[in-house]
Amino acid sequence: MAGVTISSSVSTETDLGRTRRARRIGRVLTETHPDAHCELDHSSPLELAVATILSAQCTDKKVNEVTPKLFARYPTAADYAGADRTELEELIRPTGFYRNKTDSLIKLGQALVDRHDGRVPGKLADLVTLPGIGRKTANVILGNAFGVPGITVDTHFGRLVQRWRLTAETDPVKIEHAIGALFPKRDWTMLSHRVIFHGRRVCHARKPACGACTLAKLCPSYGTGPTEPAAAAKLLKGPRARDLAVAAGVDPELVPVQAVVAEAP
Repeated sequence: MAGVTISSSVSTETDLGRTRRARRIGRVLTETHPDAHCELDHSSPLELAVATILSAQCTDKKVNEVTPKLFARYPTAADYAGADRTELEELIRPTGFYRNKTDSLIKLGQALVDRHDGRVPGKLADLVTLPGIGRKTANVILGNAFGVPGITVDTHFGRLVQRWRLTAETDPVKIEHAIGALFPKRDWTMLSHRVIFHGRRVCHARKPACGACTLAKLCPSYGTGPTEPAAAAKLLKGPRARDLAVAAGVDPELVPVQAVVAEAP
């Protein structure tokens, strides 16, 4: 099978060969996930910063259920800075770890008011000094609120680029730099979205849908999950699950109805 051939050749792959394979993966992902986007609802840099903080150990769907009321109640950084802790905790409680997140949001509001006139800065060096915002969150904000290219190394992204053997790094910052070197800077933000979409919908952590994956011929880890189309198709998730099956050359009727309505993890 194609995957077996690739896995035996990847160990001797040149840097140029890896770059070419990475970019082929990028092109296939572009075709596979034309709907890829930031799945946290927001209308400003502040809203995205808040939503990203809330998304830790929580699904984007749950965050999006909580944020409309939250954003209406706290429209500015000053509102977070002066928030009543008990009220804020109650609003964000469904996202989990609400006490720590409340602490981060209040401190974020205070830092923005004290150091940035209440505005979210548009530079990485400034963002990573803010409470609750690490490099991953900063790249999400830069790429989606400011149009500054950035690679977001979440658990899905890190897992997939290692499965594809594009890097052996495990540290998120080192992964970011290693993958960034393989792709044009202008593609970084959308690449992140597409990889994350693929990780949530196709290439799952425990049982990837190998037999229904458009990257099968490019993936040295092909066979980690079921390769039979009937078994793999059942693992696809999300509203476009049947389109994903078609893109991989698999009968879309093999995708069960519950997979189409399933929430992408």
